[in-house]
Amino acid sequence: MWLPPVPEDEATGEVADAYRRTRRSWGGVDHVVQAHSLHPASIRSLMSFYTGLMHGDCRLEMRQREMIAVTVSSLNECHY
Repeated sequence: MWLPPVPEDEATGEVADAYRRTRRSWGGVDHVVQAHSLHPASIRSLMSFYTGLMHGDCRLEMRQREMIAVTVSSLNECHY
């Protein structure tokens, strides 16, 4: 069973706030964020995880973190 995410133009409350905070330069919200829209607590968890992973205290430089993300996405055949 597939449940569609909350569309950007119909989002309210915490989901709308999350969409606003994560809107990309191309004007939309990544599907991975939208996938969590039916359960706002999971958006909070996702963003906390992402922020810690990509911006947390670590010896890896940002470009190294991004390269790891690109490599993993490619191996998983993910278009991100």
